[in-house]
Amino acid sequence: MSSHCLRFLSHGQVQTTAVAVPYVLRVRPSRASFRRSRTALRGRASIVDTPVGIPSGDDEIIAAAGKEASGFEPSRSEGWMVERAEKLKDDVRTLFETCDSTDGRMQLVDAVQHLRIDHLFKEEIEYSLSQINASEFISSSLHDVALRFRLLRQHGFRVSPDVFNKFKGDDGRFISGITDDPRGLLSLYNAAHCLAHDEPELEEAISFATQHLSSLSSGTDPNPHLIEQINRALDVPLPRTYKRMETLCYMPEYGQEEGHIPIVLELAKLDFNLLQHVHLLELKAISEWWKDLYGYMGLSYIRDRVVESYVWSYVVFYEEDSALARMIFTKIIAFIILMDDTYDSYATIQECRKLNEAIQRWDESATAFLPEYMKKFYSALLKTFKEFEIHVEGDGQYRIDHTKKAFQKLSAYYLQEAEWSYQNYNPSFEEQVALSTITSTVPLLCVSTTVGRGDALTKEAFEWVANDIGAKTACAKITRFMNDIAAFKRGRKNRGDVASTVECYMNENKVTSEGAITKIDSMIEDEWRTINQALCEHRELLPAVQQVLNLTICATFFYGKRKDAYTFSTHLQETIESLFVRPVPI
Repeated sequence: MSSHCLRFLSHGQVQTTAVAVPYVLRVRPSRASFRRSRTALRGRASIVDTPVGIPSGDDEIIAAAGKEASGFEPSRSEGWMVERAEKLKDDVRTLFETCDSTDGRMQLVDAVQHLRIDHLFKEEIEYSLSQINASEFISSSLHDVALRFRLLRQHGFRVSPDVFNKFKGDDGRFISGITDDPRGLLSLYNAAHCLAHDEPELEEAISFATQHLSSLSSGTDPNPHLIEQINRALDVPLPRTYKRMETLCYMPEYGQEEGHIPIVLELAKLDFNLLQHVHLLELKAISEWWKDLYGYMGLSYIRDRVVESYVWSYVVFYEEDSALARMIFTKIIAFIILMDDTYDSYATIQECRKLNEAIQRWDESATAFLPEYMKKFYSALLKTFKEFEIHVEGDGQYRIDHTKKAFQKLSAYYLQEAEWSYQNYNPSFEEQVALSTITSTVPLLCVSTTVGRGDALTKEAFEWVANDIGAKTACAKITRFMNDIAAFKRGRKNRGDVASTVECYMNENKVTSEGAITKIDSMIEDEWRTINQALCEHRELLPAVQQVLNLTICATFFYGKRKDAYTFSTHLQETIESLFVRPVPI
């Protein structure tokens, strides 16, 4: 199937638009093809011919995206890039087939993953990692030992921290000699951030590596690219960073590394540009859908965050074969914003109760008792979920049913927040965490990531996503805590007079804001351990666990550096242009 056709909903007089989302990179278990049908290519016309306008400050980004999408020949024709990428993919597959050393396999897997073309070589990577895990590995290189540890841990293999004992003295501390190896220290630092609970040796490794890397971060190492990698890692460790953005930084650095593989780098550039074009078209399509919906509802109090919502979806899954899931996920986020802003910013407590009652009933007949301004929103919500049902197959209906229930549960908890605000209730820190981890929307988002995935996610994996408590709660807490810290730093309170988790902790423990944030930061680190542990405990469900991991990375992406880039999107301007507008030079 060369394209997914999503029919965007008609609301009243709003015209229904059929948009073809073309596939660029054909990902299959065996010999994948980069070729696309002419039908898919012709399908662009409906979304790129007319500039898209949306009611926000994102117009310039979308206009630039439209310009790039309609004139997509940054240096070579698209046809040439497709053919060249197809050839390079076969060449890289041959590298996997002929590589017979553990060290060679590690370097190849690391390069393919760091350059984000791993989605093209899933079977080859899995086989290589299984061989790496099964093979005896003896090395005196800190970089190689740490690289092996990180690669295996990130894919759910259990590896003991004892592998680092060879770099420790008789006193159990890391020897001073390794401080002269900045590349090895950086690898140790990144590997140690794959730690689970009760691994004090890895905590020590993080502390040791952080101390010595910090002294190098402003130095004049002969390798300036290494200094840049150190600074990025000290900001966000590699296992927690948004990989697609990291790739843009790493591409020029990889080309300067000794022993780099030119065909891997060239393929990564082509893959980025070809996928970028698909993402541009999706971004235009979802913006057009939002423009129609926004105009139909006429709700002036609603935040316009359609581009940011698409970026959230894009961070979770950027791969070509996730196009349908990406579009559905973005629409669900859009309706979450609609509901949140209605509860939080506009509706009276009586109207909040009526809205929740209608959402719990989930029936068109409930429209009658809603306030007039809510009716179109409610009708659009029901129609959009019906639209989802048309485009999913197999177990898709089952997943949509679970997503509806999660949406209803979120509504009930939004109402609880509204009731607290109405009653001027001051919750304890424990109460606020329990409620706000759900209103972080993560439980709903976790289930929503499964809709439109088809066979890419097994029934067992879906059941884990729907019912798991540990990793999903950890993701929700990280998201809530980072959001609240960013809001507190900006001086924005959490829902009226209801205190945020930061304020609750301050009030309850009689500490300063910095003391509260330091404590909550330590809680965030503990929750990361829970997510890392889930990778090893549920390796057979790895795609599902990685989706939760990706959702957690969203929190780092949007709320890192104590900023709320989702609400105040000026922080995202440069990032969005890099991801969607500017092709990588080839």
